[in-house]
Amino acid sequence: MPEGQRKRILLVEDDGGIARSLKEFLAGEGFDVCAVAGQADAEKHLRDCGFDLLLADIALADGSGYGVCADAKKRGLPVIFLTASGDEGSVVAGLDMGADDYVSKPFRPRELASRIRSVLRRYDGAKGALPFGELLVDPEKGVVTRDGAEVPLSALEYRILLVFANNRGKLLTRARLLEEIWDVSGDFVNDNTLTVYIKRLREKIERDPQEPTLIRTVRGIGYRSGE
Repeated sequence: MPEGQRKRILLVEDDGGIARSLKEFLAGEGFDVCAVAGQADAEKHLRDCGFDLLLADIALADGSGYGVCADAKKRGLPVIFLTASGDEGSVVAGLDMGADDYVSKPFRPRELASRIRSVLRRYDGAKGALPFGELLVDPEKGVVTRDGAEVPLSALEYRILLVFANNRGKLLTRARLLEEIWDVSGDFVNDNTLTVYIKRLREKIERDPQEPTLIRTVRGIGYRSGE
């Protein structure tokens, strides 16, 4: 891998022997690795340095891998956990909080390198896509996915969703929405048909359309976009 393309990994591991071995091995696999031992140092490096991936042990003598994971996810970084063999509870908790993968100790170094490359490929492929709740909205391809599967939308439904995805957490009036989507699909859109389209869109993107989290109604005004 050319020097300018080397991916940077932050390794958080409080076992010095494991950290040194992993750093040396991953360097040979074409990665730049910065190794730290605890949560405080990891969070400082995440603030001050640019990384492409976090590789962290869950159990740390100083702090917790969960805390470092939460910080990394806020910064849009993929996370792979290292965990003790058979510790199912830790694995589930890590995945629930957003970790992209995990590797149980003891592990084969080449398997770990393969997992790292796989996660990085997924993230590189998703660059430019807009995260919206559990959805990924790809404006370049005009495609919406959830858990890797495409969510089929009409042209107008897609346009409405794109407006919400570009305005996460904001209040959008009905007038603003009508202005954004006016005649985008060649159909006449008025206040009543907007309500119908919002209902159809919720049925496709919300886990529970009766209790929406991505498109919430603000009575008398319009809608609030989810995060």
